[in-house]
Amino acid sequence: MTPAARQAIAAAAGAAVTHTAPLTGGCIGDVWRVDLADGRRLVAKTAGADGTLDIEGYMLDYLACTQAVPVPDVIHAEPGLLVMEYVETSGQLDAAAQEHAADLLATLHGITADAYGHERDTLIGSLHQPNPWTESWPDFFRDQRLLYMGRLAMENGSLPQDTYARLEKFCEAKLEAYIEQPVRPSLIHGDMWAGNVLVRDGRIAAFIDPAICHADAESELAFASLFNTYGDPFFHRYHEHRPIRPGFFDARRDIYNLYPLLTHTWYFGGQYPAQVDGVLRRYG
Repeated sequence: MTPAARQAIAAAAGAAVTHTAPLTGGCIGDVWRVDLADGRRLVAKTAGADGTLDIEGYMLDYLACTQAVPVPDVIHAEPGLLVMEYVETSGQLDAAAQEHAADLLATLHGITADAYGHERDTLIGSLHQPNPWTESWPDFFRDQRLLYMGRLAMENGSLPQDTYARLEKFCEAKLEAYIEQPVRPSLIHGDMWAGNVLVRDGRIAAFIDPAICHADAESELAFASLFNTYGDPFFHRYHEHRPIRPGFFDARRDIYNLYPLLTHTWYFGGQYPAQVDGVLRRYG
């Protein structure tokens, strides 16, 4: 950590920095555990002057204001620096923790809006996530998620042009055969994989690194299953709160997961373009 970053953290926290240690998981910037002279322990993310850490801070504050899910307290947020509470963790996402996650996310998904999108654009990782208010969920998912992220992945060379052409054709001809207008929009965390779920003693201590918007809640459930973050204990408990509509596990889950697969294609390439292509061939 640079001396300038240490000084900025000390000024934001109101106490001298005595020790820092790097942590893993920084998509937007570098992540540090910070010990202060007054005994507090914080987490700091640092980025350049053109960083977007202020948007991450906004999203955490927005979720905190809902009182639906636990998130770290934000102490300071600006483009190049985010300072927040350090959350102690212990244990794994066992059945009890998964059931608690289902309780929390069902409550979050009960927070609604008049349209799909959000009051401002947000991020997924470090990528811009456009959120213009849109009455039609299929239109929003097509234009602001699938085609938008597909274009980004094609333009950076990660997604083959023929796969993007297949995506366009699918969105035009097939998407609305699977994706319908939900009853109401739901506020979602938006990046629900295990690395963003902090557990302590069989309970969810915090959700981190959000990518919030108002969407079909099923898109969150799909993402939560993509990397086996949650299993049967989560889905059974969630269904008790908010019944999952027939057809989700048969097809809609795969189609909703095109968005995180396209996002991972942009970030990592690797096997993800082939996975995108496989879904499009299966349902197109």
